Amino acid sequence: MHARSAVVDLFGDHLRRRGWWAPVSAVLALTSAVEVAGPATRTAISRLVAQGWLEARAEEGVRGYAATPRARVRWERAHDRVYAPGPPAWDGCWHLVHVDSGGDRRRREQVTRTMTYLGYGRLGSGGWVSPRPSPELEPSLEPLEVGWVAVHGRLEPAQDPARLAGRVWDLDGLADEHHRFARTLAAAPAVAGLRPELAYRERTALVHAWRRFLFRDPDLPPEVLPVGWPGHRSRELFLDRAAALAPAADDYVDGVLASAIR
Repeated sequence: MHARSAVVDLFGDHLRRRGWWAPVSAVLALTSAVEVAGPATRTAISRLVAQGWLEARAEEGVRGYAATPRARVRWERAHDRVYAPGPPAWDGCWHLVHVDSGGDRRRREQVTRTMTYLGYGRLGSGGWVSPRPSPELEPSLEPLEVGWVAVHGRLEPAQDPARLAGRVWDLDGLADEHHRFARTLAAAPAVAGLRPELAYRERTALVHAWRRFLFRDPDLPPEVLPVGWPGHRSRELFLDRAAALAPAADDYVDGVLASAIR
Protein backbone atom coordinates (compact mmCIF):
# COMPACT_ATOMS: atom_id res chain seq x y z
CA MET A 1 0.00 0.00 0.00
CA HIS A 2 1.31 3.45 -0.90
CA ALA A 3 1.78 5.91 1.95
CA ARG A 4 -0.73 8.39 0.52
CA SER A 5 -3.39 5.71 0.27
CA ALA A 6 -2.71 4.56 3.82
CA VAL A 7 -3.15 8.09 5.18
CA VAL A 8 -6.28 8.81 3.13
CA ASP A 9 -7.82 5.46 4.06
CA LEU A 10 -7.08 6.11 7.73
CA PHE A 11 -8.84 9.47 7.69
CA GLY A 12 -11.71 8.34 5.51
CA ASP A 13 -12.43 5.04 7.26
CA HIS A 14 -11.60 5.76 10.91
CA LEU A 15 -10.87 9.38 11.75
CA ARG A 16 -14.07 10.65 10.11
CA ARG A 17 -15.89 9.17 13.12
CA ARG A 18 -13.37 10.63 15.56
CA GLY A 19 -13.40 14.32 14.70
CA TRP A 20 -11.23 14.13 11.56
CA TRP A 21 -8.06 14.77 13.61
CA ALA A 22 -5.21 12.68 14.98
CA PRO A 23 -1.83 13.30 16.61
CA VAL A 24 1.20 12.92 14.36
CA SER A 25 2.45 9.98 16.40
CA ALA A 26 -0.88 8.17 16.01
CA VAL A 27 -0.92 8.61 12.23
CA LEU A 28 2.63 7.25 12.07
CA ALA A 29 1.76 4.29 14.31
CA LEU A 30 -1.39 3.39 12.41
CA THR A 31 0.28 3.55 8.99
CA SER A 32 3.23 1.60 10.35
CA ALA A 33 0.78 -1.16 11.31
CA VAL A 34 0.09 -1.64 7.59
CA GLU A 35 3.82 -1.65 6.79
CA VAL A 36 4.22 1.92 5.60
CA ALA A 37 7.51 3.43 6.77
CA GLY A 38 7.52 6.61 8.85
CA PRO A 39 9.45 8.77 6.34
CA ALA A 40 7.03 7.78 3.57
CA THR A 41 4.07 8.69 5.76
CA ARG A 42 5.59 12.08 6.61
CA THR A 43 6.17 12.79 2.93
CA ALA A 44 2.59 11.79 2.10
CA ILE A 45 1.24 14.06 4.84
CA SER A 46 3.32 17.00 3.57
CA ARG A 47 1.97 16.53 0.05
CA LEU A 48 -1.61 16.22 1.28
CA VAL A 49 -1.12 19.47 3.20
CA ALA A 50 0.31 21.21 0.12
CA GLN A 51 -2.65 20.00 -1.95
CA GLY A 52 -5.20 21.25 0.55
CA TRP A 53 -6.42 17.91 1.91
CA LEU A 54 -4.86 18.08 5.38
CA GLU A 55 -3.92 20.94 7.72
CA ALA A 56 -1.62 21.03 10.73
CA ARG A 57 -3.48 21.56 13.98
CA ALA A 58 -2.66 21.13 17.65
CA GLU A 59 -5.22 20.07 20.22
CA GLU A 60 -4.50 20.46 23.94
CA GLY A 61 -0.84 20.96 23.10
CA VAL A 62 -0.59 17.83 20.97
CA ARG A 63 0.59 18.31 17.38
CA GLY A 64 -1.49 16.64 14.76
CA TYR A 65 -3.27 16.88 11.43
CA ALA A 66 -6.91 17.37 10.51
CA ALA A 67 -8.83 16.90 7.29
CA THR A 68 -9.72 20.19 5.62
CA PRO A 69 -13.37 21.00 4.83
CA ARG A 70 -12.70 20.11 1.19
CA ALA A 71 -11.25 16.75 2.19
CA ARG A 72 -14.14 16.00 4.53
CA VAL A 73 -16.65 16.41 1.73
CA ARG A 74 -14.64 14.25 -0.69
CA TRP A 75 -13.80 11.53 1.81
CA GLU A 76 -17.30 11.44 3.28
CA ARG A 77 -18.76 10.85 -0.18
CA ALA A 78 -16.10 8.23 -0.90
CA HIS A 79 -17.02 6.49 2.36
CA ASP A 80 -20.69 6.46 1.36
CA ARG A 81 -19.78 4.90 -1.99
CA VAL A 82 -17.52 2.29 -0.40
CA TYR A 83 -20.19 1.11 2.05
CA ALA A 84 -23.26 1.56 -0.14
CA PRO A 85 -25.46 -1.57 -0.04
CA GLY A 86 -26.02 -1.26 -3.79
CA PRO A 87 -26.30 1.22 -6.65
CA PRO A 88 -28.84 4.04 -6.30
CA ALA A 89 -32.19 3.70 -8.04
CA TRP A 90 -31.94 4.68 -11.69
CA ASP A 91 -34.34 7.00 -13.50
CA GLY A 92 -33.32 5.75 -16.94
CA CYS A 93 -31.45 8.94 -17.79
CA TRP A 94 -27.78 9.44 -18.64
CA HIS A 95 -25.53 12.34 -17.71
CA LEU A 96 -23.37 13.33 -20.67
CA VAL A 97 -20.45 15.70 -20.05
CA HIS A 98 -18.09 17.20 -22.61
CA VAL A 99 -14.81 18.47 -21.16
CA ASP A 100 -12.47 20.73 -23.14
CA SER A 101 -8.93 20.21 -21.85
CA GLY A 102 -7.44 22.59 -24.42
CA GLY A 103 -5.10 19.98 -25.89
CA ASP A 104 -2.92 19.96 -22.79
CA ARG A 105 -1.71 16.37 -22.21
CA ARG A 106 -1.19 16.76 -18.46
CA ARG A 107 -4.60 18.33 -18.07
CA ARG A 108 -6.18 15.54 -20.13
CA GLU A 109 -4.68 13.00 -17.74
CA GLN A 110 -6.02 14.94 -14.75
CA VAL A 111 -9.46 15.06 -16.36
CA THR A 112 -9.34 11.32 -17.04
CA ARG A 113 -8.47 10.49 -13.42
CA THR A 114 -11.12 12.85 -12.12
CA MET A 115 -13.94 11.72 -14.37
CA THR A 116 -13.15 8.04 -13.89
CA TYR A 117 -13.18 8.44 -10.12
CA LEU A 118 -16.55 10.21 -10.33
CA GLY A 119 -18.03 7.23 -12.19
CA TYR A 120 -17.96 8.53 -15.76
CA GLY A 121 -16.88 6.47 -18.76
CA ARG A 122 -15.26 7.87 -21.87
CA LEU A 123 -17.58 8.45 -24.81
CA GLY A 124 -15.60 9.78 -27.75
CA SER A 125 -13.11 12.65 -27.68
CA GLY A 126 -13.79 14.81 -24.66
CA GLY A 127 -17.07 13.04 -23.95
CA TRP A 128 -17.96 11.33 -20.67
CA VAL A 129 -21.14 9.57 -19.60
CA SER A 130 -22.62 8.27 -16.34
CA PRO A 131 -26.01 6.86 -15.33
CA ARG A 132 -26.30 9.67 -12.77
CA PRO A 133 -24.89 13.19 -12.25
CA SER A 134 -22.07 13.37 -9.72
CA PRO A 135 -22.48 16.04 -7.03
CA GLU A 136 -18.69 16.39 -7.10
CA LEU A 137 -18.45 17.18 -10.80
CA GLU A 138 -18.25 20.98 -10.63
CA PRO A 139 -15.96 21.24 -7.57
CA SER A 140 -13.68 18.56 -9.04
CA LEU A 141 -13.33 20.15 -12.48
CA GLU A 142 -13.03 23.74 -11.27
CA PRO A 143 -9.42 23.42 -10.01
CA LEU A 144 -8.42 21.92 -13.38
CA GLU A 145 -9.50 25.13 -15.14
CA VAL A 146 -11.25 23.36 -18.00
CA GLY A 147 -14.42 24.22 -19.84
CA TRP A 148 -17.27 21.76 -19.74
CA VAL A 149 -20.94 21.36 -20.57
CA ALA A 150 -23.42 18.72 -19.41
CA VAL A 151 -26.74 17.29 -20.61
CA HIS A 152 -29.02 14.93 -18.66
CA GLY A 153 -31.61 12.84 -20.49
CA ARG A 154 -32.75 9.55 -21.98
CA LEU A 155 -31.52 7.73 -25.04
CA GLU A 156 -33.68 7.60 -28.13
CA PRO A 157 -36.27 4.77 -27.80
CA ALA A 158 -34.53 2.65 -30.44
CA GLN A 159 -31.21 2.71 -28.56
CA ASP A 160 -30.36 0.08 -25.95
CA PRO A 161 -28.95 1.36 -22.60
CA ALA A 162 -27.23 -1.98 -21.95
CA ARG A 163 -25.47 -1.72 -25.30
CA LEU A 164 -24.24 1.77 -24.40
CA ALA A 165 -22.88 0.49 -21.08
CA GLY A 166 -21.05 -2.35 -22.83
CA ARG A 167 -19.54 0.08 -25.31
CA VAL A 168 -18.32 2.58 -22.70
CA TRP A 169 -17.08 0.22 -19.98
CA ASP A 170 -15.06 -3.00 -20.15
CA LEU A 171 -17.70 -5.07 -18.38
CA ASP A 172 -15.95 -8.39 -19.07
CA GLY A 173 -12.71 -7.15 -17.50
CA LEU A 174 -14.58 -5.64 -14.58
CA ALA A 175 -16.50 -8.88 -14.03
CA ASP A 176 -13.20 -10.77 -13.89
CA GLU A 177 -11.92 -8.37 -11.22
CA HIS A 178 -15.05 -8.90 -9.13
CA HIS A 179 -14.72 -12.68 -9.48
CA ARG A 180 -11.10 -12.52 -8.27
CA PHE A 181 -12.03 -10.28 -5.35
CA ALA A 182 -14.86 -12.61 -4.32
CA ARG A 183 -12.64 -15.70 -4.54
CA THR A 184 -10.04 -14.02 -2.32
CA LEU A 185 -12.63 -13.18 0.32
CA ALA A 186 -14.25 -16.61 0.16
CA ALA A 187 -10.86 -18.19 0.93
CA ALA A 188 -9.98 -15.74 3.73
CA PRO A 189 -9.58 -17.16 7.26
CA ALA A 190 -12.24 -16.68 9.93
CA VAL A 191 -12.33 -13.33 11.73
CA ALA A 192 -13.11 -14.68 15.20
CA GLY A 193 -10.18 -14.41 17.59
CA LEU A 194 -8.07 -11.99 15.55
CA ARG A 195 -6.01 -9.64 17.70
CA PRO A 196 -7.01 -5.96 17.34
CA GLU A 197 -3.84 -5.01 15.47
CA LEU A 198 -4.26 -7.84 12.98
CA ALA A 199 -7.95 -7.01 12.56
CA TYR A 200 -7.02 -3.38 11.85
CA ARG A 201 -4.36 -4.43 9.37
CA GLU A 202 -6.68 -6.83 7.55
CA ARG A 203 -9.60 -4.40 7.49
CA THR A 204 -7.35 -1.64 6.13
CA ALA A 205 -6.13 -3.91 3.33
CA LEU A 206 -9.69 -5.04 2.63
CA VAL A 207 -11.12 -1.52 2.42
CA HIS A 208 -8.17 -0.37 0.33
CA ALA A 209 -8.73 -3.20 -2.15
CA TRP A 210 -12.45 -2.47 -2.40
CA ARG A 211 -11.92 1.31 -2.60
CA ARG A 212 -9.91 0.76 -5.78
CA PHE A 213 -13.17 -0.24 -7.47
CA LEU A 214 -14.25 3.41 -7.11
CA PHE A 215 -11.82 4.16 -9.95
CA ARG A 216 -12.96 1.30 -12.16
CA ASP A 217 -16.55 0.36 -11.35
CA PRO A 218 -19.12 3.12 -12.03
CA ASP A 219 -21.75 1.25 -10.00
CA LEU A 220 -24.01 0.82 -13.00
CA PRO A 221 -27.71 0.14 -12.43
CA PRO A 222 -28.85 -3.50 -12.70
CA GLU A 223 -30.96 -2.55 -15.72
CA VAL A 224 -27.86 -2.24 -17.93
CA LEU A 225 -25.73 -5.04 -16.46
CA PRO A 226 -25.50 -8.68 -17.61
CA VAL A 227 -27.62 -11.21 -15.73
CA GLY A 228 -25.77 -12.62 -12.72
CA TRP A 229 -23.42 -9.63 -12.42
CA PRO A 230 -20.60 -10.71 -10.01
CA GLY A 231 -20.25 -7.23 -8.52
CA HIS A 232 -23.34 -7.84 -6.40
CA ARG A 233 -21.76 -10.89 -4.76
CA SER A 234 -18.36 -9.29 -4.22
CA ARG A 235 -20.03 -6.24 -2.59
CA GLU A 236 -21.97 -8.52 -0.26
CA LEU A 237 -18.82 -10.40 0.77
CA PHE A 238 -16.93 -7.14 1.30
CA LEU A 239 -19.62 -5.59 3.51
CA ASP A 240 -19.95 -8.75 5.62
CA ARG A 241 -16.22 -9.09 6.25
CA ALA A 242 -15.65 -5.37 6.85
CA ALA A 243 -18.43 -5.42 9.47
CA ALA A 244 -16.98 -8.51 11.13
CA LEU A 245 -13.51 -6.92 11.38
CA ALA A 246 -14.77 -3.52 12.54
CA PRO A 247 -15.08 -4.03 16.35
CA ALA A 248 -11.54 -5.30 16.89
CA ALA A 249 -10.09 -2.81 14.36
CA ASP A 250 -11.85 0.05 16.14
CA ASP A 251 -10.43 -1.11 19.48
CA TYR A 252 -6.94 -0.91 18.01
CA VAL A 253 -7.44 2.59 16.59
CA ASP A 254 -8.91 3.82 19.88
CA GLY A 255 -5.97 2.40 21.79
CA VAL A 256 -3.38 4.04 19.55
CA LEU A 257 -5.15 7.41 19.71
CA ALA A 258 -5.45 7.23 23.48
CA SER A 259 -1.75 6.45 23.87
CA ALA A 260 -0.80 9.36 21.60
CA ILE A 261 -2.64 12.02 23.62
CA ARG A 262 -1.62 10.94 27.12
